[in-house]
Amino acid sequence: MTRMTGAYTNRQVQPACEASGPKFALMSNGEAIPWADVPYLPVGEFVRTVSDGLSRFGRLCSFFGVPDGSGTCLVAVLAFDADNTLGIVRSAAIAGEYPSLTAEHPQAHLFEREVWEQHGLVPTGHPWLKPVRRGADGAPANGEFFRVDGSEVHEVAVGPVHAGIIEPGHFRFQCAGEEVLHLEIALGYQHRGVERALTGGPHPITRAQIETVSGDATIAHATAYAGILEALAGTEAPLRAQWLRAVALEIERLANHTGDIGALADDVAFLPTASACGKIRGDFLNLTALVCGNRFGRGLTVPGGCRHDLEPDRIDLLRDRLKAALADVARADEWFWDSASLRARFEGVGTVFPAQAAEIGLVGPAARACGLVRDIRYDHPSGWFRFAQLPVAVWPSGDVFARARVRSLEIQRTGEFLLEQLDAPADGPVEEEIPAPAADMLAVALVEGWRGEVCHIALTGGDARFRRYKITDPSFHNWPGLALALRGTAISDFPICNKSFSLSYCGFDL
Repeated sequence: MTRMTGAYTNRQVQPACEASGPKFALMSNGEAIPWADVPYLPVGEFVRTVSDGLSRFGRLCSFFGVPDGSGTCLVAVLAFDADNTLGIVRSAAIAGEYPSLTAEHPQAHLFEREVWEQHGLVPTGHPWLKPVRRGADGAPANGEFFRVDGSEVHEVAVGPVHAGIIEPGHFRFQCAGEEVLHLEIALGYQHRGVERALTGGPHPITRAQIETVSGDATIAHATAYAGILEALAGTEAPLRAQWLRAVALEIERLANHTGDIGALADDVAFLPTASACGKIRGDFLNLTALVCGNRFGRGLTVPGGCRHDLEPDRIDLLRDRLKAALADVARADEWFWDSASLRARFEGVGTVFPAQAAEIGLVGPAARACGLVRDIRYDHPSGWFRFAQLPVAVWPSGDVFARARVRSLEIQRTGEFLLEQLDAPADGPVEEEIPAPAADMLAVALVEGWRGEVCHIALTGGDARFRRYKITDPSFHNWPGLALALRGTAISDFPICNKSFSLSYCGFDL
């Protein structure tokens, strides 16, 4: 399905920025505004304003605290997708407690827990307040777990150590026989203190730290960071660099979607596609290496442009190798979808309904697989995507089948996009020196990574250094979706549900 599929679009007729009212500072993706221009509200009015914005077609991109004197200032960034606008608002500095948003807007659930964990602000009325990453004595996964009562109910604990090479995470299932009644996910085992390390930057090591937020989305996070520095400097990268960033970002999407299709096939023992996609994923990673010398794109994207360029001979080589890899993945994908037993295994399993997806704030392929049209490349385009857009792939059923199908559609459309771009590259330099960041400014950069919306927000102080740097990986929005998907399914469905979301542990833990 393409972007304009009527029955499954989540577009609203009413302009979102009009609905949001005057209490938000309105801005576009990739812009910076003075911190003094962000509306400053008493905490009760702040909560009501955010709640009203979320009720009027907004969604929560980020919600975080900024130390301010003896208290903490709350900041909310809402996306009004219908008119490509972001709304920013902040509270007066507070200590102690504030009214929770979560009971009315579940998408605030993890954000409010994180603020409590980091700043000690208690959201009164929050239904399940516990640490997000750290508990007693700084240990991960500490604290009470939700329990379902009943004589036939039993509990299954999985992880944090898993079979195979995989990041650590703990999954606590409440089951009646094989049926999952509730799943609670506890992370924090990969917590590295990235945001804390970024404070006071940019440092010489900052770009390397950004590239390791979630290694398989290196290019997405590096692009967002570059956008932040360029916005704070009041400039943008050369067009050639914007073009090259878009090419690299879409190759990253191809590699990871292909790997996920292969992993889903492997989870149901469909070996032809599993083995083929493992090899083809490597071919796509090698295309990134051809662009910049690193298979994950490290060192390519920098503030002010790109460190590497593509001369005509390498563009021709990249095009030829891309065509071959796309032909291979098309065959593997055809085997995948031609298997009736495979389709039957995915259909109706791990369903998240569209209303649930909107309520908890799903992003990326997980949201589009529920029929929600959410894609930063279309809703809030920046960089090269202002000039060249892809049709948004959506599917209505919200199950494992839909999440796999959206990936397949995106592989096809990304491949077509890349071939078009390689046939008509932008001209000019790939890197220009940019001015130093401006003081007392707030910048927001959104990038549609392969998992979904990557959100970076930077606030500079009077010394033009980072007073606060907030990162929201798409996995932060989407882990609750996995928990919902398991309800009412068999516990044996957990592997394919988990892989169909393909979320990042380290990108969540930061």
